Amino acid sequence: MTLSELTGSQWILLLLCGLLIGIAKTGVPGFGILVVPLMAMIFPASASTGILLGMLITADIFAAIYYRYSAQWKLILQLLPGTIIGVVAAAALMKSVNDSLLGKLIGIVVLVMLAGRYAANLLPAGTRQNLDALRTHWSIATLFGSMAGFTSMLANAAGPVMTLYLLSLGLDKKRFVGLNAWYFFLLNWLKVPFSAGQNLMNKHSLIIDAATFPAIAIGALLGVWLLNKLPQKVFEIVVTALTAAAAVKLLLSH
Repeated sequence: MTLSELTGSQWILLLLCGLLIGIAKTGVPGFGILVVPLMAMIFPASASTGILLGMLITADIFAAIYYRYSAQWKLILQLLPGTIIGVVAAAALMKSVNDSLLGKLIGIVVLVMLAGRYAANLLPAGTRQNLDALRTHWSIATLFGSMAGFTSMLANAAGPVMTLYLLSLGLDKKRFVGLNAWYFFLLNWLKVPFSAGQNLMNKHSLIIDAATFPAIAIGALLGVWLLNKLPQKVFEIVVTALTAAAAVKLLLSH
């Protein structure tokens, strides 16, 4: 599908997706929960994947520049080896994996992890300290990195997985968003050669991506404003709620 073939209502949905992506990247991760289903209403599944990747990278650039001093490079470098493994594995299995089944599995895993996170808060202080040390271990980072790379390459569904991991680290909101921004900036660029090789990204998808630039830019500005307004505790509650909602959406996907 080309730009000239889009109807008025499809244009509105496309620009709304750009706005939500911008907000999610610079303000509240999880705000883009509706983007994947909205994009599926406009484009066929394969075309939607390539177009969405270009839009995400555009928003990543805004977020990475703005939060260039908030990236936690030690943690990002711990995540990258597993991420690369996950992306390569997903690219190899892309044609043989059932997207709906994968979405349900991701949803179950995230909901179980959210329940575990809540239960961990009820443990004695000494036990919680041991768990905190475990969360920053390279093996846990590799596990979450591989899950994020795999689910992102197959279904653009890494958001809930990575959000849950970052919530467990207890970062303040700007470091949280900064690490998230730089991690996905690198992850999405890792996906480009595979997406281009399968013709998911092409000149038509890039033209559509360019048309969404103003909406993404406005969303990025709104995201920064929103993050500055939200108190830390409210930010954590909102992000947790959106993560749970995203997991339920994946679980109920057909």
